[in-house]
Amino acid sequence: MEPENTSILIIYTGGTIGMIEDPVKGLLKPFNFKKILTQIPEIKGFGYHLESISFEPPIDSSNIDISTWIRIAEIIEENYHLFDGFVVLHGTDTMAYSASALSFMLETLDKPVIFTGAQLPIGALRTDGKENLITSIVIAGAREYGLPVVPEVCIYFESKLSRGNRTTKVSAEHFNAFQSANYPYLAIAGVHLVYHRENVWQPGKFRELVVHKKLNNHIAIMKLFPGLTPEYMDAVMGYRDLKALILETYGAGNAPTGKWFMERIKKAVDRGVIILDVTQCIRGSVEMGRYETSRHLLNAGVISGYDLTTEAATTKLMVLLAQNLKDEEVKILLNTSLKGEITLS
Repeated sequence: MEPENTSILIIYTGGTIGMIEDPVKGLLKPFNFKKILTQIPEIKGFGYHLESISFEPPIDSSNIDISTWIRIAEIIEENYHLFDGFVVLHGTDTMAYSASALSFMLETLDKPVIFTGAQLPIGALRTDGKENLITSIVIAGAREYGLPVVPEVCIYFESKLSRGNRTTKVSAEHFNAFQSANYPYLAIAGVHLVYHRENVWQPGKFRELVVHKKLNNHIAIMKLFPGLTPEYMDAVMGYRDLKALILETYGAGNAPTGKWFMERIKKAVDRGVIILDVTQCIRGSVEMGRYETSRHLLNAGVISGYDLTTEAATTKLMVLLAQNLKDEEVKILLNTSLKGEITLS
């Protein structure tokens, strides 16, 4: 497809990237993305057809919830056949959660959905927002042999393109705010934009877009720590409607072996709660059974999360639990790489 025929939809949900300083009051206010070519004239050189949809009012990333994900998914669904790619502008704090959620919600996606944002407002002198936005648009419009180069949900930030469901925010201060610790980057932007095509998720046979708009948030996350008490576990796991628990364990999936701890784990599994073991470590994977301190979890019916990020584990469970699947089916799918979210050894 020639550049002048390439169409990109920019979806501004909120976040720092969409702010600009009012020259009179000196306050930050949302930027009008319908005037994007005026603010960022460099984009004109692409020859792309650009349109934008802005959330009113913009949503701070701390307030992102399931309804926001559904709204983004519906915008993509409604405009899917009108645009070649989508750029989602989003606050950085929960971007990894949103990108993970959209990767599972957009089941048969075969077009780029690129999340990006900024640590400084787009109107700031030293902003990282312009480069992030410009390169995200380039990636969303990139095609080879008539097909999109990156047909999946990604995060582009500070010269790196990563799979959305493999990414975690690691810095609140530096421009290099995100990391894909357990999966290689899909592209690196330097003097040239270099794609690592062997790392890109391929959608297979092209089908109509299937969008999952129902999510089940009856889940909990429990991070293990030395000094964990029975009362704390009871408070977290005593939630009556609890369907699944993400257990953030030590190292390669290790947990206490005390009787009081295992009694509560087994009781939850027996009442039908799905327990997913993910590691607290940024790098590495859960290897249940490798050590004695994880074999007891395996024997109790806890499911290995391999190298799932907490963000991916959370959103994958929300999508799966809403599909009226049997528990055994959910467990099988948790140990299946649906969108390249886990590395299965």
